[in-house]
Amino acid sequence: MQPEVFQTISTLLASTEPNELRAGLALIKSQLPSLGEQEGKVLLEMISALFYIDPLDLPDHLPVIEDAIALVGSMGAWAIPPLLLELSDGDVKAQMAVAQALGHMGARAIEPLLFEYDACPEAGCRTFILFALGKVKAPEIIKAVPAALEAAGSFDVEMRDTATRALGKFAESIPAGSLSGELRAAAIERLRKNMADSNAALRAKAVRSLGKLAKHGHMTGRERWELAAALRRILGQDEAYEWDRAYVVRKEAKEALAYV
Repeated sequence: MQPEVFQTISTLLASTEPNELRAGLALIKSQLPSLGEQEGKVLLEMISALFYIDPLDLPDHLPVIEDAIALVGSMGAWAIPPLLLELSDGDVKAQMAVAQALGHMGARAIEPLLFEYDACPEAGCRTFILFALGKVKAPEIIKAVPAALEAAGSFDVEMRDTATRALGKFAESIPAGSLSGELRAAAIERLRKNMADSNAALRAKAVRSLGKLAKHGHMTGRERWELAAALRRILGQDEAYEWDRAYVVRKEAKEALAYV
């Protein structure tokens, strides 16, 4: 990269004006095909600083953050290790942005994310890795199902919540018939258990994920029938006339019922 181009990028990314920040990101994008790994890592550090912007305080910066996430997601595999290091940061905004960027990288990010998941002892770190895996749109995400299954039964509510959501996201990318009978049955059983969780938001995610399993061809006819009965119970449409008290759960049940 020419020194003057690098200087222009540095100046633009140091700005507080959204238009200038987006111009800097666009200039980096134009340079990506010719970037070396070392140059790329320097620019990645600059871009990652944008992940700390709070869009609630600066709503006009939201497109900047979205552009930055998409740009990092289009970078080479060399960007994965430094991004994984940033997942250990305590800033939730930045962690979520990094997780989304890793998810945009697709199948190439799955193995590094799973390796880091196994190596990371903290629930918080694992939760963000599961969030990142849930953003991956590739059939190879089937490799992450066992980890998500285990996490969906965790005592940690955030991990349990994120893993429950991830199982549904995986169902969107895994071709029908690809899940082994044992793994598929285990996913359904775990999600059915999470439908009875004391946390309403988590129950809602379990319902949504079961609906996605049905929608994308991961259930037998019998399993679909059983899910339909459970959803009607949540909605108070069975003979017991008892429904889930949380509106968000009933809302998800109504939508899921359309897929069974």
